[in-house]
Parts: sequence; structure tokens; C-alpha cells
Amino acid sequence: MGLIEWLKDNRLGTYLFTRRRGELVGEDEYGNRYYREVGATDPRTERRWVVYASRDEIEPSIVPPGWNAWLHHNLDEPPSRKPLPAKRWERPHRPNPTGTPQAELPPGHEARGGKRAPATGDYEPWRP
Repeated sequence: MGLIEWLKDNRLGTYLFTRRRGELVGEDEYGNRYYREVGATDPRTERRWVVYASRDEIEPSIVPPGWNAWLHHNLDEPPSRKPLPAKRWERPHRPNPTGTPQAELPPGHEARGGKRAPATGDYEPWRP
């Protein structure tokens, strides 16, 4: 990554603010690190932020649900101190696959050959 790309994403400002005013709160399974402002007296107004592990394009969908709730002040305690209870019906978190080879494609998509199954007899196209 070049210096221009690093500066474009405001990584320098985030780095300096994190070094000066940030308190590490925890890290998730993807390597993202979560911070809060040092000396904040009210948890409802303190600044909270994430420093993404990836040095490539920033992808916010990689933030797990518990950390997302903490970042948006829906939780007072971070998941590193008080993990969310797992529901039996929950699936493991996975980032948004759009634009990757793992993306879900509908039938008839160009990447699937552009052909889809013919419509059944209950479909009638609109004609002006």
C-alpha cells in the first residue's frame, strides 16, 4: 500500500488519535481492534472506534454483531468483557461476500451463463 492510499483513508489521523486518546478495549476473531476514548466519563457519549486488521480496502461488514452493537452505544460493556449470549438458532457471523467469488448469484446471472429456467404457465408478460 502506498503512502497516498494510506493517507486517503485517513489512516494517519486515526493512528495519531488512537495513540494519543485511545484505550484498547478488545479484539475480535478477525483481528480488528476496538478502542474507546481515554477519560470519557459518560459511556453514552464516549467516542468508540475500530481499527481494521486488513490493510486493503476497508470493509465494515466484517465487524461482528456484538462489537457493532457496542460501537453504536447499544451495549455499555464491550463483548470482550461481557460476551453476548449465543442463541441456538444463530449462525456464525460472516462478512458480506458481494463482489467476491463467494457472492450469491441468482439464476440467470451472467456469471452463471445468463440462462435461467423457463417461466411456468402462471406467468403472463404485460403488454401495452
